[in-house]
Amino acid sequence: MDIRRIRRVVATSVALALVAVLGPASGGYGVAGDPALTGALDRILADARLAGATTGLEVRDAATGASLYERNVNQRLIPGSNQKILTSIAALEVLGPEHRFRTEVLTRGGDLFLRGTGDPTVLAGDLDALAARVARAGVRTVRGDLVADDGWFDDVRLGSDWSWDDEPYSYAAPVSALSLAPDTDYDAGAVIVETRPGRTAGARAVVTMVPPNSYVRVVNRATTGASGTVEAVREHGTNTVVVTGVAAAVDRQFLSVEDPTRYAATVFRDALARHGVRVRGRITTGTTPAGARVVAARESMPLREMLVPFLKLSNNMHAEALVKAMGHKTEGSGTWPAGMRAVDGALAALGVRTDVIRSVEGSGLSRRDWLSTRQITTALLAARTRPWFDTWYAALPIAGMPDRLVGGTLRSRMTGTPAAGNVHAKTGTLTGVNALSGYVTDPTGRRLVFSVLVNTALVSATPLVDAVAVTLAGGSAPAGLERSRPVEIECSWVKAC
Repeated sequence: MDIRRIRRVVATSVALALVAVLGPASGGYGVAGDPALTGALDRILADARLAGATTGLEVRDAATGASLYERNVNQRLIPGSNQKILTSIAALEVLGPEHRFRTEVLTRGGDLFLRGTGDPTVLAGDLDALAARVARAGVRTVRGDLVADDGWFDDVRLGSDWSWDDEPYSYAAPVSALSLAPDTDYDAGAVIVETRPGRTAGARAVVTMVPPNSYVRVVNRATTGASGTVEAVREHGTNTVVVTGVAAAVDRQFLSVEDPTRYAATVFRDALARHGVRVRGRITTGTTPAGARVVAARESMPLREMLVPFLKLSNNMHAEALVKAMGHKTEGSGTWPAGMRAVDGALAALGVRTDVIRSVEGSGLSRRDWLSTRQITTALLAARTRPWFDTWYAALPIAGMPDRLVGGTLRSRMTGTPAAGNVHAKTGTLTGVNALSGYVTDPTGRRLVFSVLVNTALVSATPLVDAVAVTLAGGSAPAGLERSRPVEIECSWVKAC
């Protein structure tokens, strides 16, 4: 018998003795190895909705690392956005909490260069501010081209095994070192298509884009009516968005663009024009030559601040930009393979066994990411020892907290239970995938780490995943547990939370 098993046996014996003398804790358990906790978790995992599914669950004492409950802890499963736990931890280790992305405007030989290093938080207003600085620097006419330089990253835009039918949507946008987000959710490489009713029934609906741009082409076939819905679809391989249906109210849909580099450059050229800077040539892509003079620059918020929209809203584009930025820093190569080697190296140094799991990208969109609850809890335990932990912990979604940038993807979950305001955890939702991993304090004040991954359930396992966290917090099954919701992707991706 190994030392860990001996410790568990001793802990269980102590627990049984204490329960016999003192009775159960106020929340139904409170001692390592308490059979009440084991029984409650066993009952959740025996639910008929998990029949035929594969479930991994581990609960550990955050102070000692001792395992309090295990079910398939070494089984490799698709984690969904729980992948972002590993990505964010590695980014803090490799890039550092103060890392900032830099965007520059340079000039050389009659051309103007817009060079990015992967910033996923650039807004149209930021490009406008850069254009204003170019004008203030005395540039009035660009005799040559506006050259978009996205060479900090490679030209592989989509991650391995990203689903083709996700491609038109903002949460699966192409990844570029030079990009643009439409709002402060910072969905890089996306545009908002806004449709409003026309003045009279039957009239053509009014379609606008945020930000306004001449890069995306809109074909408007939507009409106005008292009731109905609108659908906006980007045609595959193009920047043509076709809008159909009946507009009865304002509708906003978030779509990806085909080429985020040219999208950003087009919006920047329009901003230059507003500030009196004329570009005579074309928009092209290329490399900024040595010796080019910087005329304007912008730095992003530091990574410690970016963690909030990244983790609270489960932002896929942030994850992938960070992976490629890690690759560029460690190997001078802004690619997924180089970035994932950097991720694995950082995690291995923290005690995560990267040889028994696999990751091919940073966001969890891919079904070729395979993690285990044991390695996730190991990462969660290791994070507690790092100097950046408090900032990272605060950036995780918090159950039942209604503010979108506090509760994030957990803002509407576990409300009215002991888990609300207590559970800090990362969600993960894809079709057939439900995951939740993070931290919870039990009724005795003991901090726990937990990870639950469910794969191939035929209905949403989200209520059962939530029941695990509520049970650990000392509560019983939340109200509405018996109602399964047909959740297939993270709620923040479709702006539903």
